[in-house]
Amino acid sequence: MTTMTDTSLREFKMPDVGEGLTEAEILKWYVQPGDTVTDGQIVCEVETAKAAVELPIPYDGVVRSLHFPEGTTVDVGTSIIAVDVSGGAAPVPAEEAAPAKPAAEPRPAEPAPAKPQGRKPVLVGYGVAESSTKRRPRKGVPPVAAPVEDTLYGATALQPVQGELNGHGPHGATAPRPLAKPPVRKLAKDLGVDLTTVTPSGPDGIITREDVHAAVAPPKTPEPAVTVPAAPVTPAVAPAPVVSYDGARETRVPVKGVRKATAAAMVGSAFTAPHVTEFVTVDVTRTVKLVEELKQDKDMQGLRVNPLLLIAKALLVAIKRNPDINASWDEAAQEIVVKHYVNLGIAAATPRGLIVPNIKDAHAKTLPQLAESLGELVSTAKEGRTSPAAMQGGTVTITNVGVFGIDTGTPILNPGESAILAVGAIKPQPWVHKGKVKPRQVTTLALSFDHRLVDGELGSKVLADVAAILEQPKRLITWA
Repeated sequence: MTTMTDTSLREFKMPDVGEGLTEAEILKWYVQPGDTVTDGQIVCEVETAKAAVELPIPYDGVVRSLHFPEGTTVDVGTSIIAVDVSGGAAPVPAEEAAPAKPAAEPRPAEPAPAKPQGRKPVLVGYGVAESSTKRRPRKGVPPVAAPVEDTLYGATALQPVQGELNGHGPHGATAPRPLAKPPVRKLAKDLGVDLTTVTPSGPDGIITREDVHAAVAPPKTPEPAVTVPAAPVTPAVAPAPVVSYDGARETRVPVKGVRKATAAAMVGSAFTAPHVTEFVTVDVTRTVKLVEELKQDKDMQGLRVNPLLLIAKALLVAIKRNPDINASWDEAAQEIVVKHYVNLGIAAATPRGLIVPNIKDAHAKTLPQLAESLGELVSTAKEGRTSPAAMQGGTVTITNVGVFGIDTGTPILNPGESAILAVGAIKPQPWVHKGKVKPRQVTTLALSFDHRLVDGELGSKVLADVAAILEQPKRLITWA
């Protein structure tokens, strides 16, 4: 057996994948002790306070040990994996590679099962997986011994496998990890659904959100037969109604990751920056018509074209006409920092919580370029693949509460920004148009701003400009 020296061992530490992050939770390991890795290979997925991120290893070598199991929150700068870079082909002994596991007892000599020579591709964001995988251990569930191959000793050994004691396979062994995208796994975790019990309906056996919801829906049962007594019987006291919430009366969701960071940021913003919110209701019929025309334009084919696109463009033009709105407050230096670029944030609700990725240098983009960037931002957020870099450096934000049928709201500023525009639902309403009451497409806009650096006049001008552009979208040309 080859003895490894300390000089051949490289410790990979949890990096700061965002700006000033202090910790991250290990969501998924893509490698195990004994696996060969190459420089740049994704070895794990972690969740920070900003997003889920895949970590590449910067070494070529053989994995010697994983220092933390899945579900563990680790401080930045702490070593999480050890890699032997000596070039030796033999994997490390099991007692060194996995110190947290009890020593395996050898079984009677028998032919070792053939180890798969390759890895099969799985979903985007999940790297690659062996033909047999392990589910994240649940609290209070002891490990169950299950046969796994031991290529070091050429025989099958017993090692603990974290699984549920409900027989998902022979002798309680866990079944292969079900295929599901990260947002679907998060939904299942929040609802308490075991994905191994869910019947997939997606392509290639992928579990969808609908499958998860179906798993928690109460089963349909036939109505019981009604027996009519010979004589009517009236009870002296009517029984009290029983309220059922499908079993558990409470569900506790740990506040961590994106949700924890969002909560802290909103509290800090609300009690640091003096918020002022102004509202305006505007006829956007012409904007709605322009959206339909742009959908037919050959230069916009294949792009996301909707009212939000023109609202974003209207805000960018309003900022160009009133540049002081695009600023931040530097408390330490007691300075107002006016930005000569616009990183336009779009608030997005995701299974991990509210995030605000931004379009870098949105002010310099043409309408087709803005549509392309907006489409990429939304699709990436829905898939849970937004990177921390995409959420840093925002200067002003749009939150579209209208998609939920809400008329308006008083949005809280994204930390470090001076303004946020809330867009309400666009609905047909009676409106005075050319001296007559007619049904028109109407929406309400709300602009919140930091009153330390934006006074009422500046905030009003910006909101009025956005409203004027949406009422007469030709101003996108005349004012640009």
